[in-house]
Amino acid sequence: MRNLSALLLLTSVALPALGQAPASTEPAATSRHQRGGTIRGVIRTSDGRPAAFVSVGIPKSGRGANTAEDGSFVITGVEPGTHELQVSYVGLQPQRQTVTVAAGQTSNADFALRESSAQLSEVVVTGGTAVINRPASASKADLAPLDQPQSIGVVTSTVIADQQINRLGDALRNVSGVSLTQQRGGVAETFSARGSSIGVAGSGGSIFKNGLLTNTQGFPDASTLESVEVLKGAAALLYGNVSGGLLINTITKKPRYSWGGSVEMRAGSNSFYKPIVDLYGPLTKNLAFRVVGTYENAKSYRDVVTSKRFYVNPSLLYKFGENTDLLVQGDYLRSDITPDAGVGILNQNVDARLPDGISRGNFINAKWAYNVTDQASASAVLNHRFSDQWRVNAVAGITDTRVHGLGVALPNGNIAPTGDWTRALSGVQTAERDYNGQLNLNGKFATGPLTHQLLVGVDALRIVTNNASGYAYKDLDGRALTVYDKINITDRAKYAERTDAATYNVTGYTMAPSYRFGGYVQDLVTVLPMLKVLGGVRYSYQNVLQTTLNNTLTGVQTAGPAADKSDRAWSPKGALIFQPLPTVSFYTSYANNFITNAGLVDARLQPLRPSYVNQYEAGVKTELFGSRLFANAAVYRYRNSNLAQAIFTLANGTATTQTNVRELSGETTSDGVDLDVSGSLSKDFYFNVGYAHNFARFTHTTGVVGTQLEGERLTNNPAHTANGSIFYTFSQPGLRGIKVGASAFYTGQRLGGNNNAVLDPITLQPTLASGAANPRYVPYFSRTIALGGYTTVDLSVGYAYGHFSVLAKVSNLGNTLSYLVHDRYSINPIAPRQFMTTVAYRF
Repeated sequence: MRNLSALLLLTSVALPALGQAPASTEPAATSRHQRGGTIRGVIRTSDGRPAAFVSVGIPKSGRGANTAEDGSFVITGVEPGTHELQVSYVGLQPQRQTVTVAAGQTSNADFALRESSAQLSEVVVTGGTAVINRPASASKADLAPLDQPQSIGVVTSTVIADQQINRLGDALRNVSGVSLTQQRGGVAETFSARGSSIGVAGSGGSIFKNGLLTNTQGFPDASTLESVEVLKGAAALLYGNVSGGLLINTITKKPRYSWGGSVEMRAGSNSFYKPIVDLYGPLTKNLAFRVVGTYENAKSYRDVVTSKRFYVNPSLLYKFGENTDLLVQGDYLRSDITPDAGVGILNQNVDARLPDGISRGNFINAKWAYNVTDQASASAVLNHRFSDQWRVNAVAGITDTRVHGLGVALPNGNIAPTGDWTRALSGVQTAERDYNGQLNLNGKFATGPLTHQLLVGVDALRIVTNNASGYAYKDLDGRALTVYDKINITDRAKYAERTDAATYNVTGYTMAPSYRFGGYVQDLVTVLPMLKVLGGVRYSYQNVLQTTLNNTLTGVQTAGPAADKSDRAWSPKGALIFQPLPTVSFYTSYANNFITNAGLVDARLQPLRPSYVNQYEAGVKTELFGSRLFANAAVYRYRNSNLAQAIFTLANGTATTQTNVRELSGETTSDGVDLDVSGSLSKDFYFNVGYAHNFARFTHTTGVVGTQLEGERLTNNPAHTANGSIFYTFSQPGLRGIKVGASAFYTGQRLGGNNNAVLDPITLQPTLASGAANPRYVPYFSRTIALGGYTTVDLSVGYAYGHFSVLAKVSNLGNTLSYLVHDRYSINPIAPRQFMTTVAYRF
């Protein structure tokens, strides 16, 4: 409460300043600004074009900024006097200029780089942006990397291009501690970090696109992204109900006010081919455009599986003036993928194990199965700068996702120990529409000897889903089907498998609307040049309305069983930052996130209140050699002290078998450490390495029927992960233009399947261990699958001459075999050794 009171006091001092920002672009006349001045300027290339994302700073004081898309920069709070201003861009030699700053005045300092825009683009192509040298946009407050008390991983467009990445999961392997937990039904990806997992969509989702929540059904196309940002740990202060382990923000490519682009053809194993087109340039002096498009067609190392995908991403950027711009973006994805549940788990509920002696390509869905996703989104971003100290950012967007498909039902724990499996049919027809809105105000000001970097914001989200809830299946002759057939997944010749297709009619729909709103304030206070304090708090309100059931056969509309559920939560965050040198930062922080426990009820059959997860983190960051080397290391503990656990007795003493009746009596704890280092010491060379350890387990269970085992690790959380990549482009005569690279990724031991619960050997129901001095429920069977660690190695080689380049890669060089295992389905083998080549022309 003391921390919260201090935060509110700071806010009460700061908020009146919001309405007092002067109309001019000069700093406000506070005592601090009377002592300090401002440096503004524009950086251009040798051919007069703006140079974006260039670092500008005063080495001795540690103050600095990064240029915007138009090449402009602003550095505030500079002490009066003569300073040496340094401009650096990863892979290029820094340039310096002397500038004199007067108290309360603005000094101009423009730079012209020695390189042309084409040369600067070439630096990007050869790996120049592999280092985190600018703030992550997901932080909303433009905090400098050393001022952000949180581990952040960024996968840049250079890494995406050099590793020829097509899927988000392959990009995230480059961030320590983030692992792909499954490819759900072969049509979507989910991830875990620090003991928490995230899904593909919904109000609790944690995957964003340009800062807006998005549905990732059908796989986002990573090859078209500018970067992928990962905020590790709690981000509830800024985003509300998101995973406590990580938040992923994908950044699409933006328009530029200079002509350019590329045409690429990517081809590889399993008849994979993928043309990519990227065009950008100015339409008028103030209006720029960009269009990125791709088509993908491929078979798979998995038998029967194919994919066809089309994606286009147009965008426009208009500058109303020096201080205001509007970015309008849209995209459309058509994804036609064979749904793939992998190889299946035998005897899941008793003694779970993977089938032996089957090929990596063994496909157990129907050969005609299909899954089609159509997704369209549109967004608008308005940026306005009131002055050098105050700016506002408004974002609005809408995403529409529609999925339809048919195949056999996922093997939901019903494959016999012998491999026999009776296959039922399962259709999907869903529609989800997400409405997003955000408003963020950033300001820099002083109160006496303290300087502030303030963020005040609000956001709102509405999600409406309309999903088919009942299906009538028929064969192609119109005969009703209940069971499709019976197969044996280990001996495919044992039974005659059906090959004829089926159809379905939807017999009912369920509409489920939900709303989310949040308001937040965050302030980074500089107490002394080497001591900073960050504090913030968010209020979240989430309302899940009662579902509506529509019977298409009778036309009758009824209300669902669950009533409206409203959740409210406060999410504070506090951090202490110590920077003994301008290039080194130590921090310690506290934050929390909340879990809404949607669909669960307590012993009184009332909606269960949220669970709160406390998160503690300490770390160190360093940024050396003009932003050419960046490293961060963190140690953390997350504790959910009110984990929802099953109970089987209601408040009135009545026994119940409802599995959604829970109480907040359990506990999980997640301890770990992660390390990321990335560097680019010249335009020809860059690397990144990472390591993470996590120990997430149940630390308290009540011993009540259906609860988990105390001390057991949580599933889908590797004990260790590691990654490393290195790329080098030769510039010596005779070898000029040759590029070589290598990447290695390690995923450690982990548990797949379901965490154990107690089952009676006859009834397959939880039972009490007899004869115990303190009766506890113990497991009779194992539902987990122990998976060993594995390493994959990729090698790349390429050549560039003028505007042309070719890059080839062999992935999983050792042809390693392992599995992604989640619950009772999506038991997917990882990809074997494969080849990929990209031929490109850049202009």
